[in-house]
Amino acid sequence: MSTRSDDPNHTDIPRTHTIKPMDAPPRNTGSTSAQLKGDINSGRTGDKNEVFDPGLSPLGTDDEAAGFSPHPDQVDLARHQEGTERWKNGADRDSYAHQHSRKALYAYVGFIAIVLMLFAGAFSLF
Repeated sequence: MSTRSDDPNHTDIPRTHTIKPMDAPPRNTGSTSAQLKGDINSGRTGDKNEVFDPGLSPLGTDDEAAGFSPHPDQVDLARHQEGTERWKNGADRDSYAHQHSRKALYAYVGFIAIVLMLFAGAFSLF
């Protein structure tokens, strides 16, 4: 029996939307913490893949619970710096993992090959 919530035959389990790409929220003044979280989830900031990330406590919840919710101007500044300012000097927008680079894989396989050659050489001396 499948417990996956994306199976259409299981109507008693709510469907999840964690595998569908997210659209970025619109840029406007008076932003909220939810819009900043939407920027991160949509991949606009370059921090992660463009899918919904269900958090245990959404961004800004701790501040609101403490009675100090962020001012919309602060959130606007954070959205600007995380999106536009961060990448304006020609830095790569995507992280190492997002570029689908296989350098680490090739280095690992090469390391294993060198270790195997060293063991083969050591045992051939005996």
